[in-house]
Amino acid sequence: MGKIRVLIADDHALVRDGIKALLNLTPDIEVVGEATDGRQAIDECKGLKPDVVLMDIAMPGLGGLEATLELKREAPKTRVLVLTQYDDPEYVRRFLKIGVAGYVLKKMLGADLASAIRSAAQGGLVLDPQVAMEAVQSLPKQSEAEPEDLYETLTDREKQVLRLVALGWSNKEVADSLRISIKTAMTHREHLMEKLSLRNRTELIKFAIKKGVIRVEG
Repeated sequence: MGKIRVLIADDHALVRDGIKALLNLTPDIEVVGEATDGRQAIDECKGLKPDVVLMDIAMPGLGGLEATLELKREAPKTRVLVLTQYDDPEYVRRFLKIGVAGYVLKKMLGADLASAIRSAAQGGLVLDPQVAMEAVQSLPKQSEAEPEDLYETLTDREKQVLRLVALGWSNKEVADSLRISIKTAMTHREHLMEKLSLRNRTELIKFAIKKGVIRVEG
C-alpha cells in the first residue's frame, strides 16, 4: 500500500510548516500540497487528488466549510479532516452533516494527528474527545422541538456567496472566486437575501456573525 497523500489547507504558513515537519517524520504519510484558502484547496485537490485534506475553518475568502461543500462534489474520493482551533459544537454539527471524515483540534499531539489521518484515509470517523462530548451535550432533547435553522435552507452555492458577501466582496469578486458569471452571483445573492428575510448588507453581516459564518476576533 502506498503512502497516504495529504494536502494542508491553512492560511498560516507557520502552522502549515509545523504540520508538514511533523508528518515528514511519519513514513506512511506524504504531504503533497498546501493551500492558503478554500479556493486554492479546491483547485489543488482537483490536480493532486490527495487522499486526505487537513482543512482549517477560518481562512480568507472561502472558508473551510464552504470549500468542503464544493470538494464533496468536485473531489468525492478525497476525505476532509477538519483541523482547527475552534471547538464550537455548531461547527462540529455542520461539518458532520456534510460528511467530513473527522473534526480534530490543533492542540492534539503529533502521534494523534497521524493516527487521525490514517483513520480518515481508511474511511473512519475521527472526533476529538472534547469536541465529541460538547457536541453530544448540545444536542436538543427528544422532547424539544428544534427550531428551523435558516442557514440550512440555503443551497451550497448560496452558503458560499453568503460568506463572501459578508466579508465585503463585490459581485465581481464573488463571481471570479466561484467561477460563475456576475449575473449568477447576483441571483444567488438575491435568493439568499429573500430566504433569510434580510434587507441589506448590514443585516446579512449580522446574520453571518451570529451563525459563525464569519468571525469577529478580539
